Amino acid sequence: MAVVATRRSYATSGFMDPIEENLANWGSSLMEKIPVGGLLSRNAVAYKWKSTFRAWMVRELAFWREHDLMVQSYALHQQGHGLGARILLRSGFETFAMLTYLNLLMQRVLDGQLDFHKFGEKTSRLLLGARDNEEMPNPIHILDLLRDCDKRYPGLMKVYDGLSETAHPNYEGMMSGYSKTDHDEYETTFSNRWVELHGDRHVDKMMLCMETFHHEYNDVWPALMEKLEKWIEENDEMLEATKNNPPAI
Repeated sequence: MAVVATRRSYATSGFMDPIEENLANWGSSLMEKIPVGGLLSRNAVAYKWKSTFRAWMVRELAFWREHDLMVQSYALHQQGHGLGARILLRSGFETFAMLTYLNLLMQRVLDGQLDFHKFGEKTSRLLLGARDNEEMPNPIHILDLLRDCDKRYPGLMKVYDGLSETAHPNYEGMMSGYSKTDHDEYETTFSNRWVELHGDRHVDKMMLCMETFHHEYNDVWPALMEKLEKWIEENDEMLEATKNNPPAI
């Protein structure tokens, strides 16, 4: 199996719902395996370092997770379960942010703003970070990822914060989501209002999440990885000499 699969276009044909067609295309292009031998054949110098392998892992795992979340979010939306649909979409933006953050880290290595060995530590935290397992590294807080990504995509945090208000049992998640007050009649009625409040904008937010994820996955990441592989080759001697004593940057 080739290490890099050809990714198809997500342009709609007009015969399927745009979201459904995109998700069907995603589902058929999920990578089934990453052969280590294939990576070494691609570039033996670059892939002797664990961080480059982890970068592949983060990318493909993010794709699997993003697809799963969007499938379920859309299914709940179609069934009229607005709360669950929005909570899953919130997780979709978190997953998109993780991939984008990885791409930002790769670019910083290339720009000399992040030491390659520190990059390796961060890829370990992205891939293996866990709060409930002392043997695993500490994860990078999701809000730190999102704030960093908001610099590339201004407004991302605003969208995420709105979805987070839905997920939490505060005013938006309780009072607004399940009640309506008639101040003239001094009466409060209860009902499930999620579709009424957010249903007409859910698909647009899904498309925003999917399109930006696709761009980072299909356009940004491959170009950065090729540049990073070449950079590692050119700096291999220095990397070997500093691997046990990395610089502070």
